[in-house]
Amino acid sequence: MVVGLAAGAAAEDDFPLTGNYTQNVACKGDGTDPAAIRVKISPKEIVSNVGTCTIIDTSREGDTITARVECKFASGPLMGNLSFTLRPDKTIDFVDRDGNYKAVLHPCPN
Repeated sequence: MVVGLAAGAAAEDDFPLTGNYTQNVACKGDGTDPAAIRVKISPKEIVSNVGTCTIIDTSREGDTITARVECKFASGPLMGNLSFTLRPDKTIDFVDRDGNYKAVLHPCPN
């Protein structure tokens, strides 16, 4: 259920979350990963099968990046905060502000 993020004027190289990921399973990266688990993060947005979130702003404390986002879902828009914790194994722990949804994002090969 990870959604879209957009960050101000950050360059893609400066935004440590930029990339393609899969949720909760290792990414094969060969085109066979199911669309339902794919997530694309850029400095401006996060796109997943449930919708797109625009990143309003971000902050970083250590290995944790917090993003304030506006998401567009079929049920309507939603404002919220998302937290991404960078792990040494290159995965990212993701959780929404209320802890309703958690996932581990696995990077896909470029």
